[in-house]
Amino acid sequence: MSSQLTLALAGTIRHDGDGGVTDDLADTPGLARWLSEQAEPLRRHDDDLAPPTDLPDEQTRLDVVALRRAVRTLLARAVAPAPPSRADHSSLLTPADAVRHLNDAAGALPTSPRLHWPDDAAPTLTRHPPPAPLRTRLTAALARAAADFLAGPDRQRLRACPAPRCVRYFLQDHARQQWCKPSCGNRARVARHYQRHQAER
Repeated sequence: MSSQLTLALAGTIRHDGDGGVTDDLADTPGLARWLSEQAEPLRRHDDDLAPPTDLPDEQTRLDVVALRRAVRTLLARAVAPAPPSRADHSSLLTPADAVRHLNDAAGALPTSPRLHWPDDAAPTLTRHPPPAPLRTRLTAALARAAADFLAGPDRQRLRACPAPRCVRYFLQDHARQQWCKPSCGNRARVARHYQRHQAER
């Protein structure tokens, strides 16, 4: 599930349907919508992390956007030597800076172990973060999800969609999958067909 949350964060930079790129996190209402859509995956990384009832503040938005830049840098590194997403060619950090940013965000919310041992059951150990502001909890959860994904086996299936105008990263489900979704495959085929006809003329 770390891959789902990480790709959802990266996917907040997307094709706008008109040949350009849009940023779903361009303002605080956009961040609030995205947090609401990602409520369940976020809760899997922090039980107490619920979407805010009020709009997140601008600093929270800036922190999430900065973390997204680090994540997209590391996704671009993961797909190399293939090219990164078209949206990333001029906005990537150095890989070392991206790793540092991710680790700093993940480590900003330490957890402490708690032993539970009821009379009628075996002991269990859970880890709980201390109370912290939404901004810290959110970026820590997103950074930890990205670190889990990047260090896990799913990273090998990561691809940048090569379809015209697409800027998404996706997980390849089978060896022949080239695009993030069928509509991107259709767009790529139409573009190739158009280029062939232009060349024949």
